[in-house]
Amino acid sequence: MTTTTHPHRHSPRSRLAAAARRATPWAFPVVYLGWAYLWWSPIPGSGTSVWTGSNLILFLVGGASPLLAGVTLAWLTGGAERVRDLGRRLVDVRRISATWWLVILAFWLLFDLVMGGAAVLLGVTDRPFQVARDVLTAPATLAFQLVLAFVFPAVEEIGLRGYWFDRLHERFSITVAGLINGGTWAVWHAPFVVFPGYYANTTFDPDLSWWMPLIVLDTLLFVWVYTSTNRSILAVLVFHGLMNLTGELLGISPAMYPFVVVGHAVAASVLVVSWHRGRRTAALCQATRV
Repeated sequence: MTTTTHPHRHSPRSRLAAAARRATPWAFPVVYLGWAYLWWSPIPGSGTSVWTGSNLILFLVGGASPLLAGVTLAWLTGGAERVRDLGRRLVDVRRISATWWLVILAFWLLFDLVMGGAAVLLGVTDRPFQVARDVLTAPATLAFQLVLAFVFPAVEEIGLRGYWFDRLHERFSITVAGLINGGTWAVWHAPFVVFPGYYANTTFDPDLSWWMPLIVLDTLLFVWVYTSTNRSILAVLVFHGLMNLTGELLGISPAMYPFVVVGHAVAASVLVVSWHRGRRTAALCQATRV
């Protein structure tokens, strides 16, 4: 009797793919954080702006980590079809209904204005906003803001929500998956506060004490949009970008940010309760069918 051998079964690619599948969903944060921190580690001590010279190269290469981790692991765990699926969900506008386009486009402006009004009424600050009119008349600054608002989030959303959230949600509830996703995303952002000049052309000056929780809470809002639009990467990308751009153009006062965390916490809590009730209702319906 002869034995047929299949060399490709034990190729480096097949062994790597098998390892990636076994390590799902934890392979993503290892690649995501490891790649970024490896390239970013020289920047804080350089003494020069992150936007110049070799620092910019280090920042951009490291900053590609969510896209790199997402696409690489999608290919290893699901092949070319899973990678193509990421691309389709990035450009397919049909996944987003007219109602959800309205929510996505209006949410952050309305939310920020409500928070500003509440801050004035409660005596947090009498100037919640310092509208950045000069940004609209300075092409270079506006272009920089648009890159920060939409290009960088595109890199993040493909990997973080488009690939990794789905893998987490296969194992955990939507709330737990969102919290893990957001907590890891917050850790990835932490070095930004020590990158020289990172926020030099913005009105944003974060402190980790409120910024880290804010990122986690924002993630739950992003997950809400993502799961409500048939896992549309485009929807969550636009939602993410408008959050950045609206805050910058309104010129949210530094005194507002710790207060804004409360508003995000309230919104996220409403979502968590609704998700929990939805799970209980689904479980009850399933039990009734049985």
